[in-house]
Amino acid sequence: MYYNRKIALHTLGCKLNFSETSAIGRILMEQGFQKVDFSDRADYYIINTCSVTENADKETKQVVKTALRTNPAAKVIVVGCYAQLKPEAISSIKGVSMVLGANEKFKIHEYIEQLEEQEKPLVVSGNIDDVSFYADAYSHGERTRSFLKVQDGCDYFCSFCTIPLARGKSRSNSIARTVEVANKVAATGVKEVVLTGVNIGDYGKTADGNNRTNENLFSLIRELEKISNIERWRISSIEPNLLTDEIIEFVAHSYKFVPHFHIPLQSGSDKILKLMRRKYLSKLYRERVEKIKATMPHACIGVDVIVGFPGETKEQFLETYNFINELDIAYLHVFTYSERANTRAVKMKETVPLAERKERNKMLRILSEKKKRKFYSEHVNTTRHVLFEAENDNGMMYGFTDNYIKVAIPYNETLVNTLQPVALTEISDFGYMKGTMHMEFSMA
Repeated sequence: MYYNRKIALHTLGCKLNFSETSAIGRILMEQGFQKVDFSDRADYYIINTCSVTENADKETKQVVKTALRTNPAAKVIVVGCYAQLKPEAISSIKGVSMVLGANEKFKIHEYIEQLEEQEKPLVVSGNIDDVSFYADAYSHGERTRSFLKVQDGCDYFCSFCTIPLARGKSRSNSIARTVEVANKVAATGVKEVVLTGVNIGDYGKTADGNNRTNENLFSLIRELEKISNIERWRISSIEPNLLTDEIIEFVAHSYKFVPHFHIPLQSGSDKILKLMRRKYLSKLYRERVEKIKATMPHACIGVDVIVGFPGETKEQFLETYNFINELDIAYLHVFTYSERANTRAVKMKETVPLAERKERNKMLRILSEKKKRKFYSEHVNTTRHVLFEAENDNGMMYGFTDNYIKVAIPYNETLVNTLQPVALTEISDFGYMKGTMHMEFSMA
């Protein structure tokens, strides 16, 4: 046991990574390690990396340097997607002591024992085809909400994406086991749980690639809603072709699943969608948005989009811009295409100049701000429940409505981690909604 050893953890990337970082922390604390902030002096610094960001290598190096400035004698351990994809490259970063792949990161306590005798960086990264599913991955520490991992991996192999190489095949645990873990989350006192995964709409597959009988995302969320103490469930990113009418209808009539969907689009051009090897065309995407807004006019819809994909002409970008402009959505996450080794797209020759990619990104980010402001303006003078967070920001506190509107009111410690009806009064210059506590209300 390691009762006198301190660990510090840092996460790069997505909500799924945050859930797994928390799991790694719990594994080590069960072995006697003491967890401290990443800015504090620790014996072991653990960095959970991402392969999606354009500067994965640069970001990892920067975090390693930050850790070693705090304690030059510390051991730095790098895990996660980037560690699985490029273990040797990471091991060459000055100061890195150990690199663990997708399966190995959840056995980190076993490998730490070997570090003391290692003169060179220890690299352990197995075959991605042999990955299992680690169930007890959920974030804990943020009092108001938790990210719960329900699915991992992806079988889609979009032409721009390395995630299947970094995380392996689509897989998940049984509903019974998932509910068991969700009950652990409920016991922590959080009020909201965000379901996370790589492709959560594909929930129901076993680690060996088979489909569980009568188990899919719809049957899972029906069971999760029965769990007491969790007041809100939020579905994270879900592919449009896997977002079924029955899921939309269920959320529309649910008391716990909130009217907020994040649906990757990537492009509004059917030609580009085909080059990306996506599983849908723009017509289906439009139908999904229209179905949601018909059943839940107040629903928030977020969109992922990639600009500058190889072969994307100015006309095709404008096709995407106009398509999104016509959709009743609330915000965009805009990604500038960047080349990834071992993908189909990297071999495509009709590349878009970097300056043009950046300009297209800027145009869509401006459109996103307009969409968000329009969505917020539709809710001025309405009242919605807000789950308040703990941060005290110069006398103000923040929270989110069920449909993902950020709201600010004067700080009141008694409101932390509580759901309160708030009258939404006006949009601030800083992109959130000002609110007033309201005891009598009617939902929009």
